[in-house]
Amino acid sequence: MSTYDLIIRGGTVATAGDTFEADVGIKDGRITALGRDLGEAEQMIDAKGMLVLPGGVDAHCHIEQESSTKIMTADDFYSGSVSAAFGGTTTIVPFAAQHKGQSLRAVVQEAHERAGAKAVIDYAFHLIVSDPTEQVLGQELPGLIKDGYTSFKVYMTYDALKIDDRQMLDILSLARTEGAMTMVHAENNDVISWLSERLLSRGYTEPKYHAVSHAPIAEREASRRAIDLATLADAQLLIVHVSEPGAAKAILEARNQGLEIYGETCPQYLFLTAGDLDRDGMEGAKFCCSPPPRDKQAQEAIWRGLTNGTFQVFSSDHAPYRYDSSGKFKAGPNPTFKKIANGVPGVEVRMPLLFSEGIGAGRLDINRFVALTATNPAKIYGLYPRKGTIAVGADADIAIWDPDWERTLSIDILHDNMDYTPYEGRTVKGWPRTVLSRGRVVVADEELQVERGSGEFLERQPEIRRLTPQGQQAELDPGRTFGADLM
Repeated sequence: MSTYDLIIRGGTVATAGDTFEADVGIKDGRITALGRDLGEAEQMIDAKGMLVLPGGVDAHCHIEQESSTKIMTADDFYSGSVSAAFGGTTTIVPFAAQHKGQSLRAVVQEAHERAGAKAVIDYAFHLIVSDPTEQVLGQELPGLIKDGYTSFKVYMTYDALKIDDRQMLDILSLARTEGAMTMVHAENNDVISWLSERLLSRGYTEPKYHAVSHAPIAEREASRRAIDLATLADAQLLIVHVSEPGAAKAILEARNQGLEIYGETCPQYLFLTAGDLDRDGMEGAKFCCSPPPRDKQAQEAIWRGLTNGTFQVFSSDHAPYRYDSSGKFKAGPNPTFKKIANGVPGVEVRMPLLFSEGIGAGRLDINRFVALTATNPAKIYGLYPRKGTIAVGADADIAIWDPDWERTLSIDILHDNMDYTPYEGRTVKGWPRTVLSRGRVVVADEELQVERGSGEFLERQPEIRRLTPQGQQAELDPGRTFGADLM
């Protein structure tokens, strides 16, 4: 019997901290050796001239999820996970989304029913908490955290989803006590509503006015407020899909103070601008997402944030709504900007876009690329060291990249259930040739190699998460509150 089930031979291994020449030995779904001359295996993969990278961890994607306006995303867990795998991602963390009046337990059960028989790669679930009742905060959420659902997203905007500051403090406090991570969509709902009403009342209805209604100040103010609320509760916080330089600055300032504030950004804020929403007819609807893409100056600020410590995570925020009556135009063929389904697809192109324009253009080195796309999200969301790295003992989740493979992006080469890509016609250089999940070859020779339902659910462990580092007093430390214990 062979020592290994599979050996990846002759490639250059890159992790978040190192780059080295090594063969990778795999047995029973795990990496069991790194070195040279590992001998023979039942299966050999020649990776000469290739980069051997950890499989990506996409920790922000909306798959088989119904929006607050009752629009279902185009991708189910089969097409969504297949698309992810073809782009080098081997772990996805989509959402079990609570709407008003729903039990969190019920939405988690529903998410499992949707995913279990379809996913081809491994997955976990974030929760979306939109109705933090006494039952939810007192029983359901603490119980779910203990059961391995250790991260949840809250919204500061969207009438059907948003929570107020008092509710956010309650959630942050619970997250701190129970050992969970809070993620926040930070936009000021009143600013957006006020601008939207003024625009619509004056006849400004086209898709481009979506970008105007979601003004930079809405994101900037809400991000700062979210950081302040987390500071009061002494709870770690991750601000998702950051598009605005002022919001990025607030995150970096907090981190420079030693606070455990994390930032995430996405492809649409590096490769699209608000000008894309001003295309002919209703074409701009293809680019409507929240927050919206900004201008070229904002793009450059977001790029800087990937290297200066602002952003730890690069996710897709894959929100696939087709350019038809099932998606973008569910409200009719010529909707106002307020009625257009919000979101853009990106789960398959997330890593190739960043590889090409980050590494290829000299903005990022390979180790930073790995950190942003795999290692950091695995660490932040409790999946590391099983996921997000190449090391003995880790799951053999590996993407073997051809750094010279040049491709022109088109909906015809992608594997999601969409009818467009916002990056149509863009040429990228660098794409994975072979993708493994737990030692199984999932993608090879541009073909899917596994059956639907072969992915596994990933349970995570709670971890007590304080915002302030050891040695610093929190806002509500008894030393500052005349001895009152408020935490």
